[in-house]
Amino acid sequence: MPAEWEEHSGTIMIWPERPGSWTYGAKYARSVFAEIICNISTCEKVHIAVSEQGEASAHELLGAEIASGRVQLWKVKTDDCWARDMAPTFVKEDGKLSGIDWAFNAWGGNYNGLYKHWQNDDKFAAFICEKLNTGYKNAHPFVLEGGSIHSNGNGIVMTTEECLLSKGRNPDLSKEQIEQKLKEYLGAEKIIWLKRGIVGDETDGHVDNICAFVNENTVVLAWSDEGEQGEICRENYEILTANGLNVIKLPMPEKPVTITQFDLDGFVFEDGEDTREVGEKLAASYVNFYICNAGILVPQFGDKNDKAAVKVLKKAFHDKKIIPIHATQLIVGGGNIHCLTQQIPKE
Repeated sequence: MPAEWEEHSGTIMIWPERPGSWTYGAKYARSVFAEIICNISTCEKVHIAVSEQGEASAHELLGAEIASGRVQLWKVKTDDCWARDMAPTFVKEDGKLSGIDWAFNAWGGNYNGLYKHWQNDDKFAAFICEKLNTGYKNAHPFVLEGGSIHSNGNGIVMTTEECLLSKGRNPDLSKEQIEQKLKEYLGAEKIIWLKRGIVGDETDGHVDNICAFVNENTVVLAWSDEGEQGEICRENYEILTANGLNVIKLPMPEKPVTITQFDLDGFVFEDGEDTREVGEKLAASYVNFYICNAGILVPQFGDKNDKAAVKVLKKAFHDKKIIPIHATQLIVGGGNIHCLTQQIPKE
């Protein structure tokens, strides 16, 4: 599995629509999506899955990019828009690209999944591999989301026990069997198991919200000194350093990002779907950045630590442009920039 900083031929995204994730008909989220897409498309093609209902709004906000060919729309129905978790994970074999189609069950299936119906999401990886004419590997029934793994591009894959060992993923497999699956599909030689992720992360602690490789031997680790999150950070720090990695501490937002009454009034939840409440703390993290050919897209929350996070990442990625994106409307939907993007490595 190539590292994210290796050259891309494109990025996959899915236009937001689900009323239980995106407030007020996704009006505010779509503006942020368009900003992300416009930045990425300056240096690589962006492939966007869009429903018939969402197509008009995509053309309205991205007309010039679509007309130029920098953005390609693919008409397909999905249940939500978390491309990191639903799109294929791409690997290379002898320089040839293959997309791995993991089983997707809405982050926990009948055990603790976030919504009841995820069949369209589960079909998406196979659909996009066919459209992109890449190689294809069907990994079903093994459940895995792309946000639960990070690769250094040289044989090391990082994940969390909280997620991959949760009862909603592959309860019949042992840790050793899951590790073997990762090695088999991703070409990994070593799996680094962190314990837990961000407190309150409804994906059961996806690694892409707490820790990310910035080069083969260095990671940034979301950092807090306080409470349970502080304990988790210190525990993960010890694991990373014991595995010989350099660790850069990336501060978390100083003030919690929470659901407001305005946010809550904009949702429309379906039966059986995970709902929100006013004051609910969201798993906001600067680690949920995306590395594309154009630079590093970094979430910002209107927080005191926004500038500090940019400064840390500028030092970590000294040869890359840092592109801050105000991302509060994304985290209200339950994730952030990395969650919404999936890179297509260049062959």
